[in-house]
Amino acid sequence: MGLTFHNIPIRSFLCFSLLLVLFSSCSIVNFTTVKNPPANKAFVFDNKIELKGNISKDEKKRLSEELVNYWDDSLKVPKIQQFGVFYKIKNPPVFDSANITRTEAMMNAYLNSQGYYYATYADSVKIDTVKEQIRAKIHMRIQVGKNITIDSVSFALGDSTLQQLTKEKENSTLLKKGVPYTKGLISAELDRLVSLYRQNGYFLFTRDDIFAEADTTDPRLLELTLDPFKQAQLIAEAAKARRENPTWDITIFNRPITDSNRLKQYYIGQLYYYPETQMSDIPDSLLKRTDFLETHRRNMTMRYKKGLFNYRPLREHTFLRNGSLYNENDYFKSINTLGRIGAWQQVDARPVIRGKDSLDVYFFLAPAIRQNFTIDLEGSRNTADFGLGNLWGISTNFAYNNKNVWKSAVQSLTTLRTGVELNLLTSDKSRLLQTFLVNVGHTYAFPKLIVPFKNWRALSRLDNKKTLFSVNGSYVDRRDFYKLRSLVTSWGYEWKKGNNTWLYKPLNVELYSIDTLDGLRRLFDSIPFLRSSFNSGRVVSQSLSLVRNFINSNNPNRSHYMRIGLEEAGGLFGLFGGIRNQIYRYVKLEAEYRESIKMRKTELAFRAFAGVGYNYGNDTLRDRTLPFFKQFSAGGPYSMRAWGLRQLGLGSSKQSEASASANSYRDRFGDFQLEANIEYRYPLATIAGVKIGSALFADIGNIWNLKTNTIDPEAKFSFKNLGRDLAIGVGTGVRVDFSYFLIRLDLAYKVKDPARQYNNGWMDKFQWTENRANGLKIPNYALQLGIGLPF
Repeated sequence: MGLTFHNIPIRSFLCFSLLLVLFSSCSIVNFTTVKNPPANKAFVFDNKIELKGNISKDEKKRLSEELVNYWDDSLKVPKIQQFGVFYKIKNPPVFDSANITRTEAMMNAYLNSQGYYYATYADSVKIDTVKEQIRAKIHMRIQVGKNITIDSVSFALGDSTLQQLTKEKENSTLLKKGVPYTKGLISAELDRLVSLYRQNGYFLFTRDDIFAEADTTDPRLLELTLDPFKQAQLIAEAAKARRENPTWDITIFNRPITDSNRLKQYYIGQLYYYPETQMSDIPDSLLKRTDFLETHRRNMTMRYKKGLFNYRPLREHTFLRNGSLYNENDYFKSINTLGRIGAWQQVDARPVIRGKDSLDVYFFLAPAIRQNFTIDLEGSRNTADFGLGNLWGISTNFAYNNKNVWKSAVQSLTTLRTGVELNLLTSDKSRLLQTFLVNVGHTYAFPKLIVPFKNWRALSRLDNKKTLFSVNGSYVDRRDFYKLRSLVTSWGYEWKKGNNTWLYKPLNVELYSIDTLDGLRRLFDSIPFLRSSFNSGRVVSQSLSLVRNFINSNNPNRSHYMRIGLEEAGGLFGLFGGIRNQIYRYVKLEAEYRESIKMRKTELAFRAFAGVGYNYGNDTLRDRTLPFFKQFSAGGPYSMRAWGLRQLGLGSSKQSEASASANSYRDRFGDFQLEANIEYRYPLATIAGVKIGSALFADIGNIWNLKTNTIDPEAKFSFKNLGRDLAIGVGTGVRVDFSYFLIRLDLAYKVKDPARQYNNGWMDKFQWTENRANGLKIPNYALQLGIGLPF
């Protein structure tokens, strides 16, 4: 959802934002007030940590951010940020120098856990008196010294099977020669080993059964010598080596086992399902009950009362197989996959040992509400449409969702949308209604891949498998301009593998029919390039998309998002002469990358997008561009925010502004798009639990066509004109975060507008609006209202 405003006062909004930026650059101390300080006693007004040593910039930043948490409570500054630039210290405790020693001990313990065992500390305290306040400023200087590195790693587990498993996966160890030692690294390695064993049948093996030992002894000290001077020399050399290049040897041991079952491998036995479990049911009670109906399939048993579910979705989403070694990953994967189907709101499981080495697994599944209805009312304002510049729209959305169709956990969604656009400014009541639309859609999501090759082993290794079938029909009546009818249906597959989510649609059929009315015909005469966008046609295509989300392994505060999409239409069916001229033939490729870097209170976000589509059909009129419903657009709350919705481009074209009378239509579409965005987000205040933040941002990009149009040659993409064609907007905004949704108000200004006919598009002076040569008045700003972050 997004709205664009051009005709409301925004000078005060911009000035307020600029003042915030100015104040943010000033010293924090200058904007800090103290409430209820202790009378005639010193209190901690500020503290600072300074790290020194031969460590990398990133490591210094990481350690500094963590060490802040290890000040003694009495030395922490209870500082509260207000409105982004002001700070308040409330009820500060009395300063006690004895707590500095405690702080050094806690900081030293943390540095030890990170492998720094030779750190030294120097502290200083400065006392200032300001308006009867005795303020103490503490400065902690830490020389971190050398980080201990791992010299060798060995495993002494005392069990031949465990030792063999460890040896087979030795290349996956996190403990490698030369790697800096940290307690976190040791802990992660122990977790890796326990997970490895529990993936291979060791159901009872836990973290308590294994430990690591570090050998800090220098081998030279073990040399036997009766010469006291030689012994002193060896001790001095060992001490020097520890300071200059400290290394440790790590050995992993298995603790003495008192219960032999802990070293026993278990195999999957029977699988039991309770698909009608109530949230109030106690698993122990369910296991004892004998009044259930049962369905048996091989080694699987479904116990139920009402018969609400078939057993197939349970079997197909369980990755445990009778007779196989217990695998903890498959156990949790089964729970998570069953929970993601949607038919159950909660899934739990309990393994129970039976006999010597068998493990029966009981699944308890609490059904979700099977059916629900939702009705939404939406309002919108369109400032760039045919004939009139101010159309207000209202629409009603009805949705019916069934989460267990045919008792097979199949999801279905039926939607109905109706809406109108009204011209509230007209005095002619007969022209009040400008647009009428109705849309009906239905989608099925089957919790499996419905394919002809059922025994393809690769399919069993995929997660969250779905088959999607949808059909959607719509009718739009735009008074005096056009009547558009469409029918869209598709069949596709969605699955997940690791961090990658795939969606493949082998068949997508889209049928469009448009009736052009007198108003649209007259518009073609004044803006000829629009004619190629409004054509009836059919699309028979297939598409493949990949979405990947992941977090930087070296820095969990950096997250990444990548999306690649490919669509091909008419490649196969276009070979048949009978329908070749009735369908569109094109290839379309999209790629998007996002990165977020979260800092202590702020965030830096990037986005890059590129999209291209090429129509290789033979129709000289219809196939000059992609069909308009497949083209790219720029501008609005989520793209190039200094421009209104779909009001940027094409290239440096001025065609849409050539005539003031024809400027009522300004929606623009292209076959090629480049865009990049950067945004710095920071908090302002928290009011009644609602977080208020702001951002500084910049957008750069545009859209183009790929084929030459003699009427509008500047709309074609060319590398030599790329610098001229790129648009640049900058701005700031306010974000109100209610946790469950976020409202965003962004103000953006056109620093470089390719449609400007002077200074190569760059602004030469600041002005809210400017007049084109033909007298057309164009705003240089846009105020965007959006829901959620732009990216």
